[in-house]
Amino acid sequence: MVNMRNQFTVNFWGVRGSIASPGLHTVKYGGNTPCVEMCVAGHRLIFDGGTGIRVLGQSLLAQMPVKGHIFFTHSHWDHIQGFPFFTPAFVPGNHFQIYGAIAPNGATIEQRLNDQMLHPNFPVPLQIMGAKLEFHSLKVGKPIDLGNDVVVESAMLNHPGEAVGYRVNWRGYSAAYVTDTEHFPDHMDENVLYLARNADVFIYDAAYTDEEYHSERSSKKGWGHSTWQEAVKLAKAANVKTLVIFHHDPLHDDDFLDRVGEQVAAAFPGGMMAREGHSIHIEPPLPLPETLRKEIFPVKG
Repeated sequence: MVNMRNQFTVNFWGVRGSIASPGLHTVKYGGNTPCVEMCVAGHRLIFDGGTGIRVLGQSLLAQMPVKGHIFFTHSHWDHIQGFPFFTPAFVPGNHFQIYGAIAPNGATIEQRLNDQMLHPNFPVPLQIMGAKLEFHSLKVGKPIDLGNDVVVESAMLNHPGEAVGYRVNWRGYSAAYVTDTEHFPDHMDENVLYLARNADVFIYDAAYTDEEYHSERSSKKGWGHSTWQEAVKLAKAANVKTLVIFHHDPLHDDDFLDRVGEQVAAAFPGGMMAREGHSIHIEPPLPLPETLRKEIFPVKG
């Protein structure tokens, strides 16, 4: 068996923005709102708790007891609305460390997750969750060392009400999760470039096309999201290996996203569209130990 402590995998459980959009025309890319899981050197890192976290939770029931780190970018509904349906959080014996920056109004991530589960909005309170939940107020810009050489960096993004972007580092390999951010008209965001620098995987909020963003009839300026064209510019400037277009607009059906995907791939080799259920495997950075190598590749003859 391959040692999972020598793996770096990115799993997409929810890739849609703003509101869940299930239906016949969103089957290929998925309709669940943001949730990305990274399994790194034996650690489970979960980014955002949109409706995709419910699906992730169901997949974890066969692996209990489970533990993990949950990082929230911010607390707009599409990023937290799945958390009350994350089944492993209700099961005693499970353990989750939960991180989020303090909101502009002073609310902690614990307060905000608690508030969405209060009457009349939800039938049971957060306190009914039986797993051990430890909440941390994130100090944006201060790296978090999770052990086993896994370090999480963070930076502020350009989004109404604020949002945080993340970068996971492990032995020279990295993946950046940068969603709910709007590009600047006259320069590239230094925080985004920092998070994306030389990344193996760069997940970026490109909810719109340039045409939609600059539309005279219905401009998206100031809405807090970016475009795939800006994603390509950033990926090239940051020397990214794989660019993943994320936070798909609920109005963009599979056919629309297919067309965008073709344009992205043509503009940036290694560019792709985020798709629910897809995984990206980053190669192990070190040679396998000889004993493990013999186990996986037995000598014939």
